[in-house]
Amino acid sequence: MSTILFELGCEELPPKSLKPLRDALQASVTEQLTAADITFDSIKAFAAPRRLAIQIQGISDKQPDRTEQKRGPAIKAAFDAEGNPTRAAMGFAKGLGIEASELTTINTDKGDYVGFEQTIRGQATTELLPAIFQTALDNLPIAKRMRSGASRNEFVRPVQWAVLMQDDTVIDTTIQGHQTGTQTRGHRFHSPDYHNIAHANDYEELLSGLKVVADFDKRQMLIKNQVKTLADEVNSDAIVPQDLLDEVTALVDFPIALRANFEARFLQVPQEALISTMQADQKYFCLTDKNGKLQPYFIFITNIESKDPNQIIEGNEKVVRPRLADAEFFFLQDQKQPLFALTESLKNRVFQDKLGTIWEKSERIAKLAAFIATLMQQQGHDINVDETVRAGILSKADLASSLVGEYPELQGIAGTYYARLNDEPEAVAASLEEQYLPKFSGDVLPQTPIGICLALADRLDTLVGIFAIDQAPTGSKDPFSLRRSAIGILRILIEKQLPINLVALVEQAIKGYSDAEGSKIAKMGDTFTQVMAFLNSRYRAMYTEQGVSVDTIQAVQAINPHMPLDFDQRIRAVQAFSELSQASMLADSNKRVANILAKSEVSVADTVDEALLSESAEQNLYANVQQAQTVVQPLLEQADYTQVLQTLASLDEPLTQFFDQVMVNSEDAALKKNRLALLKQVRALFLTVADISELQL
Repeated sequence: MSTILFELGCEELPPKSLKPLRDALQASVTEQLTAADITFDSIKAFAAPRRLAIQIQGISDKQPDRTEQKRGPAIKAAFDAEGNPTRAAMGFAKGLGIEASELTTINTDKGDYVGFEQTIRGQATTELLPAIFQTALDNLPIAKRMRSGASRNEFVRPVQWAVLMQDDTVIDTTIQGHQTGTQTRGHRFHSPDYHNIAHANDYEELLSGLKVVADFDKRQMLIKNQVKTLADEVNSDAIVPQDLLDEVTALVDFPIALRANFEARFLQVPQEALISTMQADQKYFCLTDKNGKLQPYFIFITNIESKDPNQIIEGNEKVVRPRLADAEFFFLQDQKQPLFALTESLKNRVFQDKLGTIWEKSERIAKLAAFIATLMQQQGHDINVDETVRAGILSKADLASSLVGEYPELQGIAGTYYARLNDEPEAVAASLEEQYLPKFSGDVLPQTPIGICLALADRLDTLVGIFAIDQAPTGSKDPFSLRRSAIGILRILIEKQLPINLVALVEQAIKGYSDAEGSKIAKMGDTFTQVMAFLNSRYRAMYTEQGVSVDTIQAVQAINPHMPLDFDQRIRAVQAFSELSQASMLADSNKRVANILAKSEVSVADTVDEALLSESAEQNLYANVQQAQTVVQPLLEQADYTQVLQTLASLDEPLTQFFDQVMVNSEDAALKKNRLALLKQVRALFLTVADISELQL
């Protein structure tokens, strides 16, 4: 057992790719070692700005020997009547490099064959490793590879050196065009020269002395701890997005955190703009107070251990000041006119060539949002329809602002700031930011009633418009993010407990494209059908992400509920039903009932003639069905689908007895029709919630 060390030294690797490259390298090497039957105790990957490395401890020196059984021709074909080997047997033996006399007999259930067991000697690990590491490098997820100088070898960045060692010995080979050795390099500035690695186990400790923290996770933890310490000193919390933390970790070998200041006057600017520019452009960690309000500090990570850190701090303060000043300028410039005035320029900005301007979209959003607000009012929600219309008209105004022009990610956020400065009602102002929620899977939903109306109206308007012009998403393209929009609509209606019918919403959205000159939608019926089908198809993606089984989703989709909240209640009911001991039998019985009714060549009546119920089993089933119908009716009115299915579970035994004792397809036509009518009632009871026959239990 020994230790293997592999290191590839490069020019600075792309920071956003460093962590994925590390993980992919380790995964590939691990997979190849396992496939080659090479055992090891542990494997660890390292990643720093100028290196990727793998250290494998307790690795076996060679593959184990293995025995392979080679099977040749059948005994009958291998030997003649006198027992002498035939040409077939001799040819087989010659191919194995043995004499025919060394062949053995292999007994199988298909007959006896000649064969031979040969031992395959395992290769030395050091012979296999060069190809393993080169293959792992070749398979790394690199979008665009480059060549360095005249070299034909390609990699994400020019390669400078390569190390491959077994304990204290070089494994002599060429990787990425570089001869392997035992020399590595330290920090670019603090320790730029080559240094010899005495033993593969010394790697991490050696680099630590050369001002390189090679372990990505350890380096990241150092950054997090230093940032927290500096933030605590000014009683603040640091904003540390994981993506930014990963990127900063990939930029430095030896992280040192420093805190700097900026002028407090910049805090009058929307803090989202300041945070955006400091994070995206400067890779700074911003600080907030305990209430989330931005503080006039930022923390940055330097890669140099300076004798005078104040110079570095002052340099960063100088660099960030013009960027914050730009944000301040845009913010003040926008305030020279009210938010509503910005809507004028939207009349010349195209939303989509065939669907008109952004101003026209704002008008459609206002009308549709007012329709939704009216529905919410009728359901008891406290919402002002006039304010909803005002919010719809202002919903896209900030797209014409200088601040959003510079920071597109602030759309909606900027509108909320400007609306408050213009003394718009708070309900209107808050909704302008909330209209874009949820922005991604699992994101928060709009909280205010008007925000909910705008979020629904905006998505529905886009969905209907894009389908109307035949630009529906394809398998690989969804430029308008319609899949995300559709799931956003469903989530809002479900999680906000809004019993609103999708049919009404889609129809109203389609009407929004009509004016005095006609409609921008040529085929309203087709558009309605396609949009409804698209929305219904999103249930599967949404619920499978929550861990709901596909057959449960299909069971509810089979009856095509048009109200997302109702759909969700049925899903939860079917999930609960699936846990019952009777569920499997009832699912099978429902399949059987559905098949019998589908194959019926006569029209099945809705009512049962009790006088024709001759068998005790069918009488018992009928009595239970009658009782279930009575119990279920009020439960359906309350949409208590879980209790409905719990009640119908009592039909398990009567149904089983019915199928065991009653011949449905009786030669007596009247009896047959009556029994089919009884099964139709059973089927109808279950279909009030879902098609249980879809369940695979």
